[in-house]
Amino acid sequence: MPEVFATSEAQIEVADAHGGAGQHAAPELLGLAPYQWVSIAMLVLLLIAFLGAKVHRTIAGGLDAKIKAIRDNLDEARQLRAEAEALRQEYANKIAGAEKDAEAMIDNARREAEGIVTKAEADTAAMVARRERMAEDRIGAAERTAVAELRARAADASTRAAARLIASKHDAAADRVLADEVIGQL
Repeated sequence: MPEVFATSEAQIEVADAHGGAGQHAAPELLGLAPYQWVSIAMLVLLLIAFLGAKVHRTIAGGLDAKIKAIRDNLDEARQLRAEAEALRQEYANKIAGAEKDAEAMIDNARREAEGIVTKAEADTAAMVARRERMAEDRIGAAERTAVAELRARAADASTRAAARLIASKHDAAADRVLADEVIGQL
């Protein structure tokens, strides 16, 4: 195939010479197309990287480290979850215990309140009875005092009345007769 520089006239001549279809001449080096040279260059680069620089070990080591870090994170997450569930269970037990304690406290408070009310009723009844006795004692004392005062006044009044009566009906001769009788009885 002749080497032709691409011109529009040359393409038309080449197209006419080959049956109407124009062909494009691709650049080549040592019989290889450019994409083949790129493939060879990539192969050489990868061989140098894997064999010479041991990149595959570095990549594998990095991946292994990443896998280990992920496993460690998963283990830590499992441990934290277990601890969280244990704490949740502990607090659920504490809440249940606190509810039982609260019920027991309420029952105890009710019993104490009933006891206090019963004692207060008994104390009130006893205090009312004491006050009634004290009032009765005061009334009895007042009655006795009044009776004693009344007797004393009656005695004073009868003594004065008797003295007036005796003074008005007795004279000196009657006093002598009484005095003689009293002396005779002794």
